[in-house]
Amino acid sequence: RNMSSAGPEGRKKMRECDGLIDSLVYYIQGAIADHEPNDKATENCVCILHNLSYQLEIELPESYAQSIYMQRRNISSNDKTPGCFGTRSRKVKEKHQDTPLPEEKSNPKGVESLWHSTLIRIYLSLIAKSTRNYTQEASLGALQNLTAGTGPMPFAVARTVVQKANGLPSIRTMLHVSHPAVKKTAVSLLRNLSRNTSLQNDIAREVLPDLVAVLPESVPGSDIACETTASVCYTLYNLTQSSSHNARLLLGADGLPKIIAISMNDSNMFSKASRAASVLLYSLWSHTDLHNAYKK
Repeated sequence: RNMSSAGPEGRKKMRECDGLIDSLVYYIQGAIADHEPNDKATENCVCILHNLSYQLEIELPESYAQSIYMQRRNISSNDKTPGCFGTRSRKVKEKHQDTPLPEEKSNPKGVESLWHSTLIRIYLSLIAKSTRNYTQEASLGALQNLTAGTGPMPFAVARTVVQKANGLPSIRTMLHVSHPAVKKTAVSLLRNLSRNTSLQNDIAREVLPDLVAVLPESVPGSDIACETTASVCYTLYNLTQSSSHNARLLLGADGLPKIIAISMNDSNMFSKASRAASVLLYSLWSHTDLHNAYKK
């Protein structure tokens, strides 16, 4: 577990180690089957897999990159971002979203397992069944890592989480836990998922009221709570930016007074949350059909 957080070279060696990833997945599957989702070894296994999924797209071997990212050739040569992370134009993002992954292997080996639907379902199962905070956080964090890019892999993983594996109810539950790091990671995962336009209505229907409930009445007093608040605002921004219906949902959930209160805080220390709330307000105002409702 310590070695897996030692940086890119360490991750590369561990991903290439014959049988290591398969063994970790095998152990966790056994623990879930035996109804033992809370043992320490399971936590360690999930934390290792979480670390090995970090920056996975950038660090994939060339053989995988060629088979998975054929459309990389079509990306403008002006785009200097390595892999599929970082800022990209909206057109490029939409092109990625429309590009499906190749047929999923029924019996994945090694590094292929890291983005396979089998492991995605395992993470969701642990989120639902484990009461161990580190296990919950690592499972959410692994899914956050896998959905962090703008290439076909993150969007395929996002579709699996939301539509194929029905993962939103389990993630929604994590928004209401008392452990701040678990809550923050759950929100960060939802922020990644919400960038996928084809999933936004599903996400809004399932978790938008819960996201509003997570928002504090004013800017929170700790760094981690401030980051969580900013992340909630950006998630709501994604969900409402092009949907008047979802903006109305936010209004119905009494989100507006909270967002206004957060946006009006001038303290430099917590400007991240205030800035995010202001961006969200500006976007909400673009729905001209809702102006009367806003004023009321």
